[in-house]
Amino acid sequence: MVTPARCPAILIAAPASGQGKTTVTAALARLHARQGRRVRVFKCGPDFLDPHWHQLASGAPVHQLDLWMTGEADCAQRLHEAAQSSDLILIEGVMGLFDGTPSAADLAQHFGVPVLAVVDASAMAGTFGALAFGLRHYRPGLPWAGVLANRVGSARHADMLRDGLQDADDWRGALMRVQTANAAPTSSKASAALLPERHLGLVAAHELNDSLERLDAAADALAATPLGQMTLDDLQRWAVDFPAPALATAVEPLLAGRTVAVGRDAAFCFVYAANLLCLEQMGARIAFFSPLNDAALPGCDAVWLPGGYPELHTAQIAANTGMQASLQGHVAAGKPLWAECGGMMALYESITLADGSTAPLWGLLPGRVTLQKRLAALGPQQLTVAGHTLRGHTFHYSTSDSSAPVVARTSRPNEAVAPDVGEALYQQGSIHASYFHAWFPSSPEAVAHLLGGANA
Repeated sequence: MVTPARCPAILIAAPASGQGKTTVTAALARLHARQGRRVRVFKCGPDFLDPHWHQLASGAPVHQLDLWMTGEADCAQRLHEAAQSSDLILIEGVMGLFDGTPSAADLAQHFGVPVLAVVDASAMAGTFGALAFGLRHYRPGLPWAGVLANRVGSARHADMLRDGLQDADDWRGALMRVQTANAAPTSSKASAALLPERHLGLVAAHELNDSLERLDAAADALAATPLGQMTLDDLQRWAVDFPAPALATAVEPLLAGRTVAVGRDAAFCFVYAANLLCLEQMGARIAFFSPLNDAALPGCDAVWLPGGYPELHTAQIAANTGMQASLQGHVAAGKPLWAECGGMMALYESITLADGSTAPLWGLLPGRVTLQKRLAALGPQQLTVAGHTLRGHTFHYSTSDSSAPVVARTSRPNEAVAPDVGEALYQQGSIHASYFHAWFPSSPEAVAHLLGGANA
């Protein structure tokens, strides 16, 4: 019998989005990693952008944990493996602590991981204590690690916040407003400038030339707090036993002998690390390429064009006629192409941007895409392909208008598929495309169908 793996673990949550969870999580990971400690960071729920910062901060791969999308068994396996080789496990929550089904609180309670609440205290004093009390006691039995005040203006402000707590032992310190030379604060929410945002979330760490400097600035600020001054011995108060999961079912080699070309660059970067691992477990050889910069596809049997920010690179996409021709030749040869969200957008004939201007795209799919300032869709989704159901999510600011045949639609968890509801799965020749972002391990059989593998 395999014994549980024991390791200090904290789930960093907040009362709402925008409180600074990512900054605190990355700063804490960076602070301990700089001291030579082995830190593993996970992200609660679907997210492609925050993990870039956490991987840079910790120096280790970052995976998602979600009791629905990835499943309880997958979460248990990843946490158990991390606990066997780590000094500290950090899990960044999603939205507010109790938001969503399942929520970050559900995950914390399921695995017994103490919750550290991060609260943007920039415009409050005594109410900070009420928020901390409510977060701690709203759900009986929630494991608790305390509360950290973020974006605090002064030492006096910090004293007011600490004095408002019902339980003085909840205090984990005040993180003062942080800035770097290239990220001067323009408002009271200076931490937002430290890790800059745009319409789909944080700017990815690899897009900034001073990402590590930003993380070090945040880690230095956190080092001045009681939380940041905790030693490994201190952290043992939050040690969690992570039981060994049941033996996982082996992944069938449905892509054995096949090469899958995976787009990866500034425009196409929304890739779960677990999806790549799943492809390898299915027997595929992965060949990365840059749809923006490469003149042609690498030699391959199938293409996966993931999501990202094609709307920020329309001129470069349109100018890369070599890649356009290579993709056209791939499809003309009947080879599979799976395009997710931003990958699908790039295949349309044109895009109308938020300012009303129109730009040409690659034209492998009929129709156009329109970027809007309001969110078009958000949330967990499931998609049935060839009788097998993939789990995943949707998150996009654009809409599409296409005459390509719709062969399936997504639905919300535990809901039936309804006509004209959910994300469309388009099929045009050997192209499958959708706004849906798939979690490959949820159904390797469906992935094999999309990529032309065995029994597809």
